[in-house]
This record gives sequence, structure tokens and C-alpha cells, in this order.
Amino acid sequence: MKIDKDIKIGELLEMAPEKAEILLDAGMHCLGCPASQAETIEEACEVHGINVDELVEKLNK
Repeated sequence: MKIDKDIKIGELLEMAPEKAEILLDAGMHCLGCPASQAETIEEACEVHGINVDELVEKLNK
């Protein structure tokens, strides 16, 4: 599975729940929030001040 910045967090976690740890380590502690489930990785990164390209790279390793 190739992860990009446009994938929704809920979709990512449904397909690859093990990726939650990477998101939490990056500072996204709101993974259980209903609003976060509909956000894209890029949108969440903007809110949290995280570099989206670096995070996507980590998620794809």
C-alpha cells in the first residue's frame, strides 16, 4: 500500500492500524477524535505543525 498526503486518517488506520504509532510519535494525539477520521494526513499535519513530506516518508517505510 502506497500512502500519500491525501489519504484520510480514518482510512489509513482502517487499512494499516500499526501506523497509529508513527502518527502518535509525530504528535497527532487526537486519532480517536471523530473529526480526525475525516481529515487527510496533509490537513492534520497543517493543524499540528508537522512536515507532511517527512511524515509520509516515515509511513511508507
